[in-house]
Amino acid sequence: MKRITTILSLIMVVALTSVSCKDKASKKIVADNVESAVSRDEADKKVPVMTFEKTEHDFGTIQRGTPQETVFTFTNTGDAPLIITDAKSSCGCTVPNPPKDPIAPGDTGELLVKFNGSGQNQVTKTITVTANTAKGSEIVRIKAFVQAPGATPAGPVK
Repeated sequence: MKRITTILSLIMVVALTSVSCKDKASKKIVADNVESAVSRDEADKKVPVMTFEKTEHDFGTIQRGTPQETVFTFTNTGDAPLIITDAKSSCGCTVPNPPKDPIAPGDTGELLVKFNGSGQNQVTKTITVTANTAKGSEIVRIKAFVQAPGATPAGPVK
């Protein structure tokens, strides 16, 4: 009796499986969905690219406590508007000021960076710019040789 029940159950499973898989998968595809997926994928390929004229600025030798500032100029060489969401420095002595408005493809923007001249000897600070680029962030650097006030210049003496 158990064998007959098992065989009948097996036949039922095979019959249900063959009936439910009658439709071909290609008939279930909706053409409108394919078109919207293609346009969505094309839009995803369009991303902004942040291209800097320079990624590092050297202030040279400066006196401690002397405020400095520089501008990093960049161009959006991508296919979509560039939106900068944040700019942070590696320490509180450096303050980045990014543009607030989106930068259209082909347009340029400026990242103003202020440095309060703190530190001692050779200092290097990084500024991380968070944007809607493919990488998600870009890094620029500033550096300076900071001397104490009244100190003699570093280097060989003639």
